Amino acid sequence: MGLQVVPTFRVIDETDDWVVVDKPAPLIVHPANNKPEPTLLGGLQCLYSYEIENGACLGIVTRLDRETSGVVLVAKHTAAARELGMVFERREAHKEYLAIVRGWPQDEEWICDGSICRAGDIGESDIWVRQMVDPRGKDCSTRFVVEKNFERGGGKFSLIRCFPETGRMHQIRVHLAQGGFPIVGDKLYSGDGSEYLTWMKKGWNPDLESKLGLPRQALHAARLGLDWLGRRIYWEAELAGDLQDFIAGRPVGFAEGVVMWSREG
Repeated sequence: MGLQVVPTFRVIDETDDWVVVDKPAPLIVHPANNKPEPTLLGGLQCLYSYEIENGACLGIVTRLDRETSGVVLVAKHTAAARELGMVFERREAHKEYLAIVRGWPQDEEWICDGSICRAGDIGESDIWVRQMVDPRGKDCSTRFVVEKNFERGGGKFSLIRCFPETGRMHQIRVHLAQGGFPIVGDKLYSGDGSEYLTWMKKGWNPDLESKLGLPRQALHAARLGLDWLGRRIYWEAELAGDLQDFIAGRPVGFAEGVVMWSREG
């Protein structure tokens, strides 16, 4: 078996209580379905093996989907995990995402308050995780601001800054699709979900590439802020390279490299 190649991750900041990481796509955060593949948690456990041997217990606080890149906050011990979890439960954290969507919104800024629920709870759905806007769902609110309009391959696209006020599953993706501006590369919400089913059955192929434009959803956790020990802290992750390439009109794909990590400073 040859050397396995996976996306790298980068440590942005750390204390004795937490570590903040810039996660690439398509690196998964936790192990899933007993599938033997590299994970962010596994990489962090290797990086902090000495601390773990001396009592540290890593816990993911802000989990991102496999295909979403950007800032991830990880607690280093149980007490920090509990306190940080309460910060998010009280909706005291500030979160900003960047998304590349199809189309040019007419408004420069707007808010979507559409309640969200699982599609299978309302009717039949072949995809268990697929969400939808429905008044019977849970309250949900996202503010959107247009950062940039651009063209690529004859199509119109926009870079949108997203401010989720709640933390529902897939809420940014669902709210943008509901407004008629699906995220580029989003297999679940670019259409009726058939792209996702095709991908699960056949894998990535030229037909999906022509429909979706990117092999992953163009969503990036750009900024996270919260109060910790009496001071406000913000962490930022530059827009991922593949998304920068898409905006610039260059060929795109997942950025890959040998398993590794780095600390800033």
